[in-house]
Parts: sequence; structure tokens; C-alpha cells
Amino acid sequence: MRAARILTGLIGLLLAVAGGARAEPGAHGQVRSLKVTILSTMLADGAELGEWGFAALVEADGHRLLFDTGAHADLVAQNAQSLGLDLGTVPEVILSHAHSDHVGGLLFLRRSLAARHPQALARAHVAEGIFYPRRAGDAAGEANAMLAIKPAYEKTGGVFIVHRGPIQLYPGLWLTGPVPRRYRERNWGGNDRVVTPEGITEDNVPEDMSLVCDTAAGLVILTGCGHAGIVNIVTYAREFVRPARVHALLGGLHLFNASDETLDWTAERLAAVGVDNLLGAHCTGIEAVYRLRRGLGLDRAHAVVGAVGASFALDEGIDPRNLAR
Repeated sequence: MRAARILTGLIGLLLAVAGGARAEPGAHGQVRSLKVTILSTMLADGAELGEWGFAALVEADGHRLLFDTGAHADLVAQNAQSLGLDLGTVPEVILSHAHSDHVGGLLFLRRSLAARHPQALARAHVAEGIFYPRRAGDAAGEANAMLAIKPAYEKTGGVFIVHRGPIQLYPGLWLTGPVPRRYRERNWGGNDRVVTPEGITEDNVPEDMSLVCDTAAGLVILTGCGHAGIVNIVTYAREFVRPARVHALLGGLHLFNASDETLDWTAERLAAVGVDNLLGAHCTGIEAVYRLRRGLGLDRAHAVVGAVGASFALDEGIDPRNLAR
């Protein structure tokens, strides 16, 4: 048992070091088969449950990854079972950032799956900054739940892989790492503080990370909350992957309380790049989806509010489920 733990630690160290590397330009590939299914968001239908949180199952060219884990411990597990999706064969999880509505299900999922599937969710991809200490306003005490989750997850044999920059996990399947804030998109709220190596500063969620899939039709970008700003994320993805149009924007864009001016500016910037599909879930906001739909020139088949069970597939487009049509 001790030898196994040592081996796991060594593997984790190697993976963590590799996590800061960039793929060589000539090694870029493309995703040929892709399906993203929402497992946690507010809207739900039938036997599934809704919550203020986000999670999605990504299936790309035979690779299966869980993107975020929702807020409540067992909700993603329940919704996956209801939808007939087996998370026991998902070896990797991506955590977009440290907020509890995205990491709340990690420990339950890992512990409940590991007994029968030791490799299930055994590798967790995160961006640098996710383990920074946090302060919630003037409240005392640690506000970053990831600092308690980390040792508990590692005790199960799980390994965190910290990414300091963009990395190609598999051909055409990229993580952004921390996203440069070129534009002043304030896609976060509150007066929280974060303790960085440079000192204490406003918590703008520096670790916010997205998944980018390069396909023949364009880029498919999946975000948890898009705290870095969706225009910043799209701009950055088009730099390190390729300057393609965006075939699909999926997930949370944190625009639910954005002003009309912000929504118009966001739609204008995205329209200049070109967006074919929008599945706005979680913190995007219902009204924001409709405003972006209009600004991007999309119809109701190509821009919808995301619900649990809704999906996007390269060969089928958006399947919104009945609730979000």
C-alpha cells in the first residue's frame, strides 16, 4: 500500500510538471467527434435536478472528461444516472475555478466511484491560483474550499495537475490555463480578496480556465463561469490554438447581471469573430442568452438556455431538451 502511494505521488509530480508545458505548433490536432452534455445547471426537467452550479460531460474522440462537478455533493451523480451516463469510465476532471458551485461534487464523485473504478476522476486538471487562500469580504477564516478538498481528494489517490499556461491534453483538446485579462470584463462580483504571491488583492478569480476544442467547423469553447470574460477567453483561444471562428460557446458566461451596454459590447465583439451556436447555462442568464442571440444573429435552434441533459454535438448541433426549447 505504501509503495502504491509513493508511486502515485511520483506520477502526480511528473504530471504536475508536464502541466505547465505547451504543445509544439506542429503537433496541433483536431477533434473529429464531440459531444458535451450538461449535468448541472439551474433548469431541469423530468427526473433530473437543478441547482445553482455547473458540470458537463465531455466526450471527444473516445476521451471522456468531466468539466466541473456542480454544487451539491451528489447532484451530478444523480443526474448522470438519470440520463444513463456512466461516470465510472471518466478518468479525468477539469475544475474551471475554485468556487463551491463548481467543485462541490468532486469528493463525493471520486469517493463513490473509486471503490469499483479506481481510475475514475483520478486526475484533476486545475489552473495556477486555484489553491490561493481567499477572504470573503470582511469575514474571518479561509474562504477557499479547495484548500480543504485538496488533501481529502489526494487521500483517495487522486492527483491534481496544475496548469500555468495553455496545454493540449489530446489532439485538438486544449485547456487555456489562466486567461490574460486584455479587456476590462468584470465577470465576477462581491468584494472578496485573494492572497497571491504578490500580495493580497481583489479576487478576480485568476485561475479561471476554459476548455477549447479545435474542430474542422471552428472552435468549441466550454466555460464554467467565464470569470475571465468571454471576450478575453475567445481572444486568447484564437491566439494559442488558431484564429478560427467559434463554432460553439457552451456553459456559464456570468452575464446574468450585466448591463445592456455590456451585453451589446459582448455581442458585438463575439459577432466580429463569428459564433455559430450558443448554449448558455448556469450564470449566463436567461435574458443575456436572448440578447446575445439577437446580437449574434442566431435563431432559437442555435442559441438556447442550457438545461440539465441539454447537449451539443458536432454532427447534431444543440439538443436543448423540452424545457429549453
